[in-house]
Amino acid sequence: MKLFPYAHATHPQWGMAANLALAQLRAQMALHGYANNPTLALLYITDHYAADAQDILAHLSAELPTVTDWAGTVGVAIASNNVEYVDEPALALMLCELPTDQYRVFSGVAPLGLAFEAHSALVHADAQADDLTELLDELAARTDSGYLFGGLASSRGKSLQFAVAGDGNVKGQGAASGVFSGGLSGVAFGPGVHLVSRVTQGAQPVGKTHRVTAVDRNLVLGLDGEPALAVLLRELGVSLDEPRRALQAVRATLAGMTPAASLASGVRDEPLISRTGNFGPDVLVRHIIGLDPGRGGVAVASLVDKGMSLAFCQRHVQAARADLMRICAEIREELEPQEMALEAAAALTTSEAEAAPHPARGIAGAVYVSCAGRGGAHFGGPSAEMQIIRRALGDVPLVGFFASGEIARNHLYGYTGVLTVFTEN
Repeated sequence: MKLFPYAHATHPQWGMAANLALAQLRAQMALHGYANNPTLALLYITDHYAADAQDILAHLSAELPTVTDWAGTVGVAIASNNVEYVDEPALALMLCELPTDQYRVFSGVAPLGLAFEAHSALVHADAQADDLTELLDELAARTDSGYLFGGLASSRGKSLQFAVAGDGNVKGQGAASGVFSGGLSGVAFGPGVHLVSRVTQGAQPVGKTHRVTAVDRNLVLGLDGEPALAVLLRELGVSLDEPRRALQAVRATLAGMTPAASLASGVRDEPLISRTGNFGPDVLVRHIIGLDPGRGGVAVASLVDKGMSLAFCQRHVQAARADLMRICAEIREELEPQEMALEAAAALTTSEAEAAPHPARGIAGAVYVSCAGRGGAHFGGPSAEMQIIRRALGDVPLVGFFASGEIARNHLYGYTGVLTVFTEN
């Protein structure tokens, strides 16, 4: 598989940013090893450009005539290889050369049809969509692997998604422009498109794992037979006798839980916390939104089922950095062949390979969706999160965005990163 051309740019005028990106793409497409006949584009813009989304799409489509299919969304920040654009007008796009019978663009007005054999799917969704959990469950069930990856659009204004296919419009949308609001959209991939994906958590437990023994919808009343509030206060080392200190500690605390679907599949028998002290990929982190001293309860920002595993946690910079490096190492290990041709091995040791992507790594391109609550500031400085990925994974074509929630499998995560790479096999 050839490398996917990718580009990113920032400028107060979207037209200048688009033309800067187009120049980067054309220069790469002229290089050996890069795709020169791509048909699918992934486009991400910051919310500064949201009002110009239709004009941006029309301009890029006209300048890239071989690209017939488009997918993407808006974020309060976007990412590309080694860089994050936060609170500034910017765009990033990657051009994918894939067999046209191995992917389909879909949207709310043109759902994924039964005629296409979907194996996995990149999903962009509106956080305000009705029955979002059910929509993700339904879409995951439509894929052979059950694997979705992506995230919820994030914007200080209007959320939007890009979805264009074939003749310039997704079948069924009539004269619509390819810029949507609400529901789900994205790209479904067939079994011939090989992906490797991992979830990295951004929070670290502050105590042990508990079993939910009493609950009223989203109000956790009992943990291991004790009042949930008493357990929380004990693990934080605070008391309601000092309300200001207690509330300050609680506001910095989250709840990590196994999803209800995992309970039915037996995942609850797996440890919530790994041997390294980090959460595993089946843990969903949710905000604590209230306390009920009268009932001894802790309210969290999702429904909770009796029998679920729960651990209180806090965001932790070093743990987030270490876990991000861990998933990059796992991906590299999975992709590295047991034997590598001498020519390829030599290429990866040259200074040129350090400065540019190389086909010998086995990665054609990557998509990274991170939480809007993460990013450089959480990792130690501007673009620090993307710099960690580059150092750990290597210099590969990459685009992505910072989301209001991250999607992996049929789960909706928070404070996580979802890294997915397109591979040769």
